[in-house]
Amino acid sequence: VGDAAQFNSPAGIAISPDSSALFVTDHLNDTIRRVEVATGEVTTVASSGRGSVDGVGDAQEFYHPIGLAISPDGSTLLVSSTGGLHHVCVAAPPPPPSFAPIVVPPSTFSADMAKTWGDASLPQGMVTFLVGDDEERVEHVTKANLCARSPVFRTMFGIGMKERDAAEVTVRNTDLATFTALVRYLCTDQLDLGEGEGEQARRALVLRELAQMYQVPRLELLCAQALQESVAPATAVPLLEAAHTTGDGRLLAQCRRYVADHAAEVRASGGVEQLRDLGVAKGLLGDALDQVAELKGTVAARDVELEKVRA
Repeated sequence: VGDAAQFNSPAGIAISPDSSALFVTDHLNDTIRRVEVATGEVTTVASSGRGSVDGVGDAQEFYHPIGLAISPDGSTLLVSSTGGLHHVCVAAPPPPPSFAPIVVPPSTFSADMAKTWGDASLPQGMVTFLVGDDEERVEHVTKANLCARSPVFRTMFGIGMKERDAAEVTVRNTDLATFTALVRYLCTDQLDLGEGEGEQARRALVLRELAQMYQVPRLELLCAQALQESVAPATAVPLLEAAHTTGDGRLLAQCRRYVADHAAEVRASGGVEQLRDLGVAKGLLGDALDQVAELKGTVAARDVELEKVRA
């Protein structure tokens, strides 16, 4: 530590991205040393005798290291030595940004159903819904159960409302499969998103909108959870555009990160050709330009270090 540490012809130096450590080539000792800026502690991060092998820590071999540069994430050193250029892995790269899992509260189904007993204000009988422009039918649904599960249905079938005694109710601006999934959840507590990766993502999007409309917060969270888990090469771009349209910042950030990290897979799936929204396209272009700028900066820094070594 400090004055007790000994070097034999230190030659090159690089500083970690967070400025907490210096890396020094100990030329005649064939080692790379790390110096903690705050404490002065010195440790050896790479030393295994003379050779010419890339590696991690002591698995690395080089002869008379001279200059060095560090990667932007602080995980890798580029070391020039008498034997040429070598990569030394000094730390695991930081993990990609993670998105905390969505927490869904426990079901209230049993408690909700208990409310249907002994409440004279609840409507009697069943209702048939005529869904969408084609008025497709969702038949024989118990009104009291719907009221117990959704404040919107409670108001719709409340005392004095025309729907209270109606045998049929028309529902616009949705499709049969999605509205059926809403009714099934309200009556059974089961989530039905259909089959197939793309279909499940699409259903989760539109069902979440219905859950918001009918004020069913747990179903809304279940749909958001399903969307978070469904981001994949074939779904990332459609979900990205949907998140942009609906103002879902969490899903938007997750999809943009996924597209940036899995660009080849997304392109191979046809995701890029699905882009329709100019705003989303601009965002993805910005991500790509940022990555190119970062790569250019890394290459430029290495070129500078190489020129120093050659000089």
